[in-house]
Amino acid sequence: MERPPAERLHGVLVVDKPPGPTSHDVVDRVRRALGTRRAGHTGTLDPFASGVLPVCVGKATRLARFLAGGDKVYQATIRLGFATSTDDLRGEPIGPARPVDLDRGAIERAGRALTGTLRQVPPAYSARRVGGRRLYELARQGVQVERESTEITVHAFEVLAVAGERVEVAVTCSPGTYVRALARDLGEALGVGGHLIALRRTRSGDFTLVGAVDGAVPSAAWEQALLPLGALLPGMPAVRVGPEGAAALRHGRDLTGPLVVSDFPPEPQERFRILDEAGSLLALAVPKGFGPAAPGLEVARVLHPEIVLVD
Repeated sequence: MERPPAERLHGVLVVDKPPGPTSHDVVDRVRRALGTRRAGHTGTLDPFASGVLPVCVGKATRLARFLAGGDKVYQATIRLGFATSTDDLRGEPIGPARPVDLDRGAIERAGRALTGTLRQVPPAYSARRVGGRRLYELARQGVQVERESTEITVHAFEVLAVAGERVEVAVTCSPGTYVRALARDLGEALGVGGHLIALRRTRSGDFTLVGAVDGAVPSAAWEQALLPLGALLPGMPAVRVGPEGAAALRHGRDLTGPLVVSDFPPEPQERFRILDEAGSLLALAVPKGFGPAAPGLEVARVLHPEIVLVD
């Protein structure tokens, strides 16, 4: 039986999320616009935030954990003068407002101190788990728990503009970084408190706002903006197989050297994209064994399918 048209849609739709709806709300809009049930995002944006929200559709949902990696780039507005219970504009002020009389140089120095590899304490209202429960659930019940810090990397924290108590910044950081926690920590470092009042994500891994659809205006035309499976994970090394290799993948069999019609990369790799001769993505595979080693070089010759996308 032929599949309904919507079930033949596979790829990633990059949505420019508007402020207001949750990330799940945006996924629901994608499902309705494309007429499919198989859709999910690769990483939550807070409701008040906007910007890049990649939504996996169809078989691309199997790749979500790989697509969620990669650095993030944000433009953010921080208000100095007081902290809040959520580290952003949605929370209650913590203590009285303090006067802000800081020059740009002091703010830039504090921002530079927030770059590099750091230990970050997540916001009290966040989705991190403690004892199997979300921190925001505990916070809403008034339960105070110790929040364990996690390692993050902030590659860049650039001060773009300063206007009174408002600071515009550009942040490039690793996945799992809370920009509102950076706003909190900047305020603490300056001795005046601070919280996040606006956030826009301009890049998530390989995905940018270029070609993104307007999440505020759902449309069946979104289908035309779907990035195909073969365009995903461009940074992952790839090998190509012919019809015999594709047949082996369909049956879950390992790929041996003779089934691969392209050269292997010259160095051992952690994972490969498996493409057909037309460039369509068939599977992700991991090295299982090695063939004869050239002098001083091991080359993967047996690949085990990890995620199979070909029917």
